[in-house]
Amino acid sequence: MTTNAVSPIDTMRSTLTRMQPEFSAALPPQISPDKFIRTTLTAIQMQPELLNADRRSLFGAVMKSAQDGLLPDGREAALVIFRSKGGPMVQYMPMIGGLLKKLRNSGELASISAQVVHERDHFDYVLGDEEKIEHKPCLFGERGDPIAVYAIAKTKDGAVYREVMSVEEVEKVRSVSRSGNGGPWTTWWGEMAKKTVIRRICKRLPSSADLDQLMAHDNENYDLRREPTKQAPNPMDRLRAAIQIDEDVTPEVTPEEEQVDEGTPPVADADTE
Repeated sequence: MTTNAVSPIDTMRSTLTRMQPEFSAALPPQISPDKFIRTTLTAIQMQPELLNADRRSLFGAVMKSAQDGLLPDGREAALVIFRSKGGPMVQYMPMIGGLLKKLRNSGELASISAQVVHERDHFDYVLGDEEKIEHKPCLFGERGDPIAVYAIAKTKDGAVYREVMSVEEVEKVRSVSRSGNGGPWTTWWGEMAKKTVIRRICKRLPSSADLDQLMAHDNENYDLRREPTKQAPNPMDRLRAAIQIDEDVTPEVTPEEEQVDEGTPPVADADTE
């Protein structure tokens, strides 16, 4: 007599269904537990190696996603594998779509955007009493390598906040990421760079308890004890050459100031009104 073996994904579905009361207590009203469970199962089916990772870390990552009110769909949040001495572990990672969602829900912003600057783009960055960013992307042919990333946020009271980071500064943040050598950092670098500069500008924007919790969860993706990869002297050389600035006017980012992220391929746009 033969019996049908239960597949790993069926076992996972059963376990997540039993966790439905916990999800109900954690999720915001606009996300039903059924939708959250379906999205989680889809994410696992798209990345079956998650089933071979530490199961406790997987369930912990899923619960953090629920607590932040983000779907682990690769747009708002992702379930990311990183290697540890005890074997593969799963980490919950908010994505750029999740950050923007929390910022929009705060009700403080009129708009926020983030863009990557390439070598052949026209880019002018002015500091001083009247800060200004002017960016005209090259629309014909190759735009060249990335040289910088920036974010602009406008609050409803009329204040405007700007942040610019060089590629070297973004890479310094990546170097302390627990999975900086894989995942979206290698396949979706532009989205990760945008998320990095948005995280940086968030420190200057009106905050909320939800956003603070999201940032705290995201910080767990970075090893603050790890020394950031040392960069060549004058990391802003390429940026200054591209925009004709003679002095290095951008403060250096430390790993304590910037602790960033990653995840599955995101499709969320970095612009929102």
